[in-house]
Amino acid sequence: MTDARLRHGRASLALSFLVQGVAFALLVTRIPAVQSRYGISDGLLPLFLAAVPVLAGLASVATEKVVARVRPGVVLRWAQPVVLLALLGVGAGREVWQAAVALGVFGLAVGALDASMNMLGVSLQRAYGRSIMLGFHAAYSLGGMAGASMAWAGAHWDLPLLVSYLPAVAVLLPAALVGSRWYTGGGAPVGPASGPRAKTSVPFSLLLPLCLVMAFAYIGDSTVSNWSAKYLRDVLGGSEQLATVPYNVYMVTTLLGRAVGDLGVRRFGAAAVVRCGSVLAAAGFAVVAVAPGAWWGMLGFTMLGFGLCVIVPQTFAAAGRLFPGASDVAVARLNVFNYVGFLVGSPLVGALGDAWSYRGAMVVPMVLVLATLVYARSFGAEPARYGGGHERARAADVG
Repeated sequence: MTDARLRHGRASLALSFLVQGVAFALLVTRIPAVQSRYGISDGLLPLFLAAVPVLAGLASVATEKVVARVRPGVVLRWAQPVVLLALLGVGAGREVWQAAVALGVFGLAVGALDASMNMLGVSLQRAYGRSIMLGFHAAYSLGGMAGASMAWAGAHWDLPLLVSYLPAVAVLLPAALVGSRWYTGGGAPVGPASGPRAKTSVPFSLLLPLCLVMAFAYIGDSTVSNWSAKYLRDVLGGSEQLATVPYNVYMVTTLLGRAVGDLGVRRFGAAAVVRCGSVLAAAGFAVVAVAPGAWWGMLGFTMLGFGLCVIVPQTFAAAGRLFPGASDVAVARLNVFNYVGFLVGSPLVGALGDAWSYRGAMVVPMVLVLATLVYARSFGAEPARYGGGHERARAADVG
C-alpha cells in the first residue's frame, strides 16, 4: 500500500472519529432538555439511557459477522449517516415512542460505527508500525468539544433541540460521506472482501482482562457523559447553562491527553501510561464526590478527562497486538464491553443516586477504575511492539 493511501486513510478515519464525537456530545449534553421535551420521568430516564448501549452491543456483535463478508470501511460508510439522521430524529419528535425509536436507531448505528472505526484504527496502526490510536480518539475528543459547545449555545439561547442539531448534521453528513471515499485499513482499500478471512481463534480467557478494563473505563466515561450535567445542576447547584460545561471540559482534557498520549506510549509503554491514567481518574472521581460547589466539580471532571482518555484507545490497540491475525474479531468482541460499561454505569449511578446519594454513587466508578491497575500488565511492560519485534523508527513513518 502506498504512503499516500495510508495518509488519506488516516485523515478520513480521523474525520469519522471527529464526526462521531460531535454527534454523541450533542446527544448526551442535552439529556436534561431531551427529558423535558418528552416528559420522561427520573425513574424512566435510566431505562432510556440503558437501551442505547444494549442495542449498540448487539450491533457490535453483528458487525463481527458482517466484516467477514465486507470490509469494516463499508460498514462505517453507511453507519455514520444513520447516526446523524437518528440524532435529528431525537430532536424532531414529540411523543415518547418517537424518542424511543430514534434512540434505538441511534444505538444500533453507533454499535456498528464504533466497532468498524476501531477495526480500521487498529489495522492502520499496524501498517504505520507505531502508536497512532490515541490520535484517532483525540479527534473524537475534538468533536466532543465542538458538540458540547454547540449544546451550550443551544441551552444558552434556549433553542429547540432540532434547531440545535440541524446545522451540525447539515455540515457533517456530506463531509462524512465524502471522506468515506478514502477509508482504508492496513492491507487493502475499502471494498468487498476479496476472499475468506483467516479463521484465527480469539480465546475469551486471553481477551477477558482487556474486556474488564474496557468495561471499567466506560463505566467511568458513562458517568461523566450521562450524569455530569445533572450532577452539576442538581447536586452542586449549577445552572442549566453551566451544566453543559463539564462534558466540554472533559472533552478538552481528553483531547490534550490523547494528543500527547501516543508519545507517552512510545516512550514509556502502554502499561505505564494506563496505570498513570487509572490513578488520576480515580482521584478525579474522589474530587467530584466531595466537591463543595460547581467549580470544584469542574476540577474533578478535568482530572477525569486526563486520566480516562488513554485507557480505551490503548485497550483496542492491545487487542490488535494480542490477536494480529484476527484483530477485527477481537475489536468487535472487545467493543461490546464498551456498552457493558455504559449499560452498567448509567443505571448504577442513577439507582445509587436515587436510593442513597449521587455523591456516594461516584465512589463506585472510582473503585472500578482503580481496579484497572490489576490488569495493566495485559498491555505489556515494554513499548508497543509491531512487525519484527520492535516499533519502527519515526523516520520510517508516513503521514
